[in-house]
Amino acid sequence: MIESEYLKDNVEMIQKLRQMPTLELFDEKSLKGALQLSKIRQYGPGELIIKEDSYDDRIYFLISGQVRIEKDGKELSVLKRGGDVFGEMGVIDGSARSASAYAVGDVVCLAIDASYIDRLSGNDKIAFGYILYRVFAESLANRLRLTSEELIRLNTDFRANNFQWL
Repeated sequence: MIESEYLKDNVEMIQKLRQMPTLELFDEKSLKGALQLSKIRQYGPGELIIKEDSYDDRIYFLISGQVRIEKDGKELSVLKRGGDVFGEMGVIDGSARSASAYAVGDVVCLAIDASYIDRLSGNDKIAFGYILYRVFAESLANRLRLTSEELIRLNTDFRANNFQWL
């Protein structure tokens, strides 16, 4: 893994990140604040990004490449879109990572230190938290939609195969 310094007031990076669908919700002040505790991380093919059952306070936004999510060594999904969020579940509830994440080819991510939220106060904390949880909700809704589609497909396949024996 190659890791940048903290991004702080990197204007060029802020402009690039605001073009990503999931990050465009953040106003410039919120994004600048979050970037003070954020780093760009680059991973090579097959490299581990998040280890299942580990503790970590980072939220990851995919900038480029693909990330394979695995639980107990079984592939759950592959994230492909710039702006896809991963690693958020452990940050939300403080639990250990529920799955591992691996780079599929070269991957670039924005890693945000979630402790940033604890450093905010008043309306800034409420506003940033609202935007962050909205991003989480959109991400989880998309994953639920994909899981539902997969369940329907598997159920249809099962029924088709089951009735062939009758």
